[in-house]
Amino acid sequence: MKKSDLIIIGGGPGGYHAADYAAKQGLQVIVIEKGNVGGTCLNEGCIPTKSFVHDAELLRNPLLSCVGGGIVDFKNIRERKDNVVSQLREGVETILSQKGITLVRGCASFKDSRTVEVDGETYQADNIIIATGSHAKIPPFARQPAFNPEKSRTKVVISTELLDIKEVPDRLAIVGAGVVGMEFASVFNSFGSDVRVYEFMKECLPAVDKDIAKRLRKNMEKQGIQFNMKYSVKSIEELDADVVLIAVGRAANTEGLNLEAAGVKVGKNGITVDDNMRTNVPGIYAIGDVNGRQMLAHAAIFQGLRAVNQVIGKTDDIRFDVMPAAVFTCPEAACVGLSEDTLKEQGIVFKTHKGFYRSNGKALAADETEGMLKLFVGEDRRVLGCHVFGAHAADIVQEVSGLMTLGVTVDRLHDIIHIHPTYGEILQDAIQF
Repeated sequence: MKKSDLIIIGGGPGGYHAADYAAKQGLQVIVIEKGNVGGTCLNEGCIPTKSFVHDAELLRNPLLSCVGGGIVDFKNIRERKDNVVSQLREGVETILSQKGITLVRGCASFKDSRTVEVDGETYQADNIIIATGSHAKIPPFARQPAFNPEKSRTKVVISTELLDIKEVPDRLAIVGAGVVGMEFASVFNSFGSDVRVYEFMKECLPAVDKDIAKRLRKNMEKQGIQFNMKYSVKSIEELDADVVLIAVGRAANTEGLNLEAAGVKVGKNGITVDDNMRTNVPGIYAIGDVNGRQMLAHAAIFQGLRAVNQVIGKTDDIRFDVMPAAVFTCPEAACVGLSEDTLKEQGIVFKTHKGFYRSNGKALAADETEGMLKLFVGEDRRVLGCHVFGAHAADIVQEVSGLMTLGVTVDRLHDIIHIHPTYGEILQDAIQF
């Protein structure tokens, strides 16, 4: 039996950042990972997708294109994506090695609340962090026998498989207009696919203010993407596509962990935790997608920091109620805090400030005039939320996130000097009194 101060099950963003931080605090750390370090984000999600997004942006501007002057060299695009992933994965492995963190390859299974087993070898620690991530949900109509891939010309994939597809599909159907669906719709439209999106809800991107989401969708429709809203897919065949991407959400990875042996409770969305990432079992924590709270890589990272702080008895000022998020479509969308609809539903008194890209010098010079910002301000003059679509929306929202974390009022924001010309001035223009 091998002992350490901390065992982390899962080497994704939450897991390896927590391991790095814990090692810096002087803890002996073991990371158990059954696949590649970096998790879904690095290997099959955020990073490879953003590599595609980058090349799609270049293709939309042939004068700047380094991928063939507007001609889609998909082989080169895939190779570049693979190189980016490989380089970052090697970087994570180097970090773990340099910090003296033990990396164990294999599937972890609890034997009790302090012991896990991997391929017959046991490991023990007083503190264990579960960071096993999530997997794509597959709706009934896409499963056999409802759909038999051997008898169909249509290829059904999840995002992982679409990232490794060999050729750009002529006709791509996407089931789900959340973050994954919208990003792939934007990317493959730029790559030349005829893209059709099917969404059960009335509007795309439910976490984003519906006014912003609608404007983004309309903009993408102008680019040639067809949206079918309030559409309930019954079968794959009705979609009439060469490739169908299933993007209807994700579910926590708890299977095989033998959580019953440790006594860890699991709820509807994942492992149940409190605001300090503690499960019902002392010494066991769960971070990232596996707890189902906020399925974002950066959420997992900071949840991991909170868990390690609990282990070492340190307090922090991390605010999980201020969680920015971005969608890297063309143009981008991003948000932090509550939307207008949610504010109304909760009976919160607020004022809406709007800013438009078309009146911003940098946006006009860069030919990026499609965009809008909405800033919601409470009675106490503090910012309650910011939702944006347009170029560099994520950067604008990041600034607001920092201000919200510090509790800065809109009056203080008004007096903060912004560089001219920048997209950030859209935020300042929105609050001119």
